[in-house]
Amino acid sequence: MKENYPIFEKWTKILDWILATVEKYPKNARFTISTKIANMALEVMEKIIEAIYTKNRLYILQSINLYIEKLRVFFRISMERRYISIRQYEYIINELNETGMMVGGWLKVETNRKSIPADN
Repeated sequence: MKENYPIFEKWTKILDWILATVEKYPKNARFTISTKIANMALEVMEKIIEAIYTKNRLYILQSINLYIEKLRVFFRISMERRYISIRQYEYIINELNETGMMVGGWLKVETNRKSIPADN
């Protein structure tokens, strides 16, 4: 499975970074924004796995895009509240953007696949 889906490999590395990073958030943020970010990042992994094993992927891929957008916002808030450094923020935003482009490409393929009628 992994060899055919670079997004799975990429998100595995990003997820590891995210989980390690939010574990270091201050105690007062650990049960709010930290937990929210960790849960969303884990949800993205679940959705990627679902998309790999499902034929009707459009809704799942759109859902992944939405989670990535939410993560962008929560990491911006984290940076503004100084839970992460500007360097960490730049890193994760770049990774989220790259993942978003991968999902966008996959969405495009799936949309084209749906619009081409099957020959019977």
